[in-house]
Amino acid sequence: MLKDNNILFRQVDNSPLIIFRMFFGLLIFLEAWGAIATGWVYRAFIEPDYTFPFIDLQFLQPLPGYGMYFYYIIMGIAGLMVMVGLYYRLGIGMYTVMWSAVYFMQKTNYNNHYYLLMLLCMLMCLVPANAYASFDAKRKPSIRSLTCPQWCIWLFVTQITLVYIYASIAKMYPDWLEARPIAIWFAGKADYPLVGGLLQERWLQYMVAYGGIAFDLLIAPGLIWKKTRKAAFFASIFFHLFNSAIFQVGIFPYMGIAWAVFFFEPEKIRALFFKRKPKASLDTTLQTSVSWKNKLIVYGLGIYFIVQLILPIRHHFIPGNVFWTEEGHRLSWRMMLRAKYGSVFFTIKDNEKNETWRVAPSELLTAKQSRSIATRPDMCWQFVQILKEKYAKEGKTDISIYAHSSVNLNGKKRQPLYKKEVDLAQVEWHRFKHADWLTDYDDSPM
Repeated sequence: MLKDNNILFRQVDNSPLIIFRMFFGLLIFLEAWGAIATGWVYRAFIEPDYTFPFIDLQFLQPLPGYGMYFYYIIMGIAGLMVMVGLYYRLGIGMYTVMWSAVYFMQKTNYNNHYYLLMLLCMLMCLVPANAYASFDAKRKPSIRSLTCPQWCIWLFVTQITLVYIYASIAKMYPDWLEARPIAIWFAGKADYPLVGGLLQERWLQYMVAYGGIAFDLLIAPGLIWKKTRKAAFFASIFFHLFNSAIFQVGIFPYMGIAWAVFFFEPEKIRALFFKRKPKASLDTTLQTSVSWKNKLIVYGLGIYFIVQLILPIRHHFIPGNVFWTEEGHRLSWRMMLRAKYGSVFFTIKDNEKNETWRVAPSELLTAKQSRSIATRPDMCWQFVQILKEKYAKEGKTDISIYAHSSVNLNGKKRQPLYKKEVDLAQVEWHRFKHADWLTDYDDSPM
């Protein structure tokens, strides 16, 4: 039977959780208001005539007009509430719901980092991160605490470790080992001041490729083991700052540095960040009663992490190359793994009048959306539904739609992704089945 003296419920100093709340709140605030300042909100939600939400969540649509600006302003305020611990539960709950909505609302700017942020928000909803150094603790002294259960710390250690390990495994494929994607990305950065020329050196590209595998595989164990913790932490700082400088991936390199606090001894974090905080008096009395709440926590988190273990490997049960078909790519820590570019146009046939014409996606979509549907089959299928609806309004209900695509994966030969002889207007979307209207990938170099 589960008892309250289980190691998961041992009380530990809560300093790592408290300081992470402050860093996390600041970063999610910057993510929200920065998206407005950089024009990301405009490009993602206001400029496009169509969005591409997750297929089963079509009801999630941007607010009309400039409503998404107000939406992101509110998210930013929620981030500040998290940072200072003012109505913390309300603030983190709002941000979690609102960020999840915008994550599922559009796929043009899909990024596994956005998925990770959604999960971290969900986990932050579960922990008492406002129990110290917060306005809530001043308003309600009854919630003030110097400690938290051990599971509140290990929760983040486990999640972060899974992300890193799966990211490393995903990189272990031939094109990455040949540094093909990195060579393509770095070719576009030749004009970078100081380092542009260096990025073109093959030895550096191989170093980045193999260094990425090694870092993702070893960083969590390195942080967990006390003897290597400091070295691993400095390696983490270098790795994440390098990614920030070269790839400009927003707040996430800094999030990667911030969550290292969970791997250090809580007392060291207290001594570093909370010098005036009293040393926690940890109750070591054994409790013999069984708490239904603790059972719920253990079983609930157990189910959560089982799902986290299964999602990243589901592509192994789907026919085809996941880099090509994208089936099983999302929600799986397959981050920055391939360079994939392409183009597509569509031929439409009015079967009643026997008329045929050509449609370029750019006639209806933004440039980025047009590039996305060339390489992402689910978005291509959604665009076909847009075309069907458009022509139905014009009285053309009996039409056929054919996609003509040309896609390059990791610098290898261009080839069609969609079978040009298949009428996509008649294709249904299958959530748990391979799309047979996709071509097989030819992995030969050129």
